[in-house]
Parts: sequence; C-alpha cells; structure tokens
Amino acid sequence: MDKDRVKGAANDAAGRVKRQVGEWTNNPHAQAEGTAQQVKGKAQKAWGNVKDAARDISANANREHGSSTTHDRKSETEREREHAHSGHSSGPDNWKHG
Repeated sequence: MDKDRVKGAANDAAGRVKRQVGEWTNNPHAQAEGTAQQVKGKAQKAWGNVKDAARDISANANREHGSSTTHDRKSETEREREHAHSGHSSGPDNWKHG
C-alpha cells in the first residue's frame, strides 16, 4: 500500500471531523478548512491508488516476461533434444556417397 493512500485517508478523516465540528459550532471557517482537508485527502488517496496500480502492472509484466522467457528456453531445449533423438543426423554416416 502506498504511503499517499495512508496519508490521504488520514487527511480525509481529519477533514471530516473539522467540517463536522464547524457545522456543530456554526463556524463557516472550520467547515471550509475541513472541506479543503477532505479534498486534499481524497486527492492523496487517488494518487496513491494510481501509484499502486502502476506498481502492480509493472510487477505483473515483469512476472509474465520472466516466465515466458523461461518457457521459451525450455521449449528450445526440448526441440533440440527431440531433434537429436529423431534420427535426423547430419553427420558423415548419413551422407550419401555417389
């Protein structure tokens, strides 16, 4: 979890508290501060979500790339082994003498 998501959640919660206290005390300044802090918190959480998603996509791409490379190497080795055992030798014993 990205630190911006955590900070954003904290700012959102603190902003809600400030806004609510401002409503209860009929203090428009506290309400405005609370609303602004909530907006800041929501933006931080959204940015943290974007960073987490990008990190996940990158990790998945790296994982997929690594497994396909291993698979490609394995397939190549298997093909070489099958060719060696298929009786299709290109050595001098199989050359036709004419």
